[in-house]
Amino acid sequence: MEAFEYGAPPHGGAAFGFHRWVSLFGGRSDIREFIAFPKNNAGKDVMIDAPSPIDAEQLKELGLRVG
Repeated sequence: MEAFEYGAPPHGGAAFGFHRWVSLFGGRSDIREFIAFPKNNAGKDVMIDAPSPIDAEQLKELGLRVG
């Protein structure tokens, strides 16, 4: 709700469900085949196991510090 301090989204919160339309035009009832980066019920990307913990070596390479 804090995000609304900056104004409402341009679409006013009403989305038309692009994946649903594409699946209908594709003759399918399941939209999973049309989602570019599908997530499971836990919100994780099963293809690349994201989000996942960041390696200390990666942080060092990027010059980042987690504190």
